[in-house]
Amino acid sequence: MTSNRVQVVVVDHPLVAHKLTFLRDKSTDTPTFTRLVDELVTLLAYEATRDIRVVPVAVQTPVSPADGVHLAEPKPVLIPILRAGLGMLAGMQHLLPSATVGFLGMSRDEESLEITTYADRMPADLTGTQVYLLDPMLATAGTICAAVDHVANLGAAELTMICLLASPEGIARLEAHAADNDVRIRVVTGSIDLCLNDRAYIVPGLGDAGDRLYGVV
Repeated sequence: MTSNRVQVVVVDHPLVAHKLTFLRDKSTDTPTFTRLVDELVTLLAYEATRDIRVVPVAVQTPVSPADGVHLAEPKPVLIPILRAGLGMLAGMQHLLPSATVGFLGMSRDEESLEITTYADRMPADLTGTQVYLLDPMLATAGTICAAVDHVANLGAAELTMICLLASPEGIARLEAHAADNDVRIRVVTGSIDLCLNDRAYIVPGLGDAGDRLYGVV
């Protein structure tokens, strides 16, 4: 699924579907849920980093010279959106241990659905940087739209969002929002679910990812 500014990739893989099934199950306990998120994010990250920038290098093996690649500078930036996105960070770092990490704290008022930024530990300049936003759910897209504006103000021209699940409504809102800015957006997800309910939860979804990772606060 692709618009002028947004590309959506659903990772169609048996292991992704298998792990998502256990994540959806309300009987899955917190330790298992956390481990499965970590494993699933690593699978999604493999697809999400398909276009990561590299530079050619030469190395010496024990047998002969060999041509290879290293990650290009500037290194990628991983940005978990707190709090639930923090549960996805380790899965990304399995593949990108040398990436820079920024933190963006955003919360959604359950009544008004308005987004508030309460934490900002970001690099000062994202010009020319490949940015990976981590948030388990693309539901109303309010949070991701606010995050897109935030990283665009820091100079980012492209970003990839990695989410476990997405809603059609959230994707449509993100596409409409992207039409008003110059940031190229790629969404990599395990599934596009049916819809949002009247509480803005994804259906069938998996409930509140933050609560299931860390407990109700």
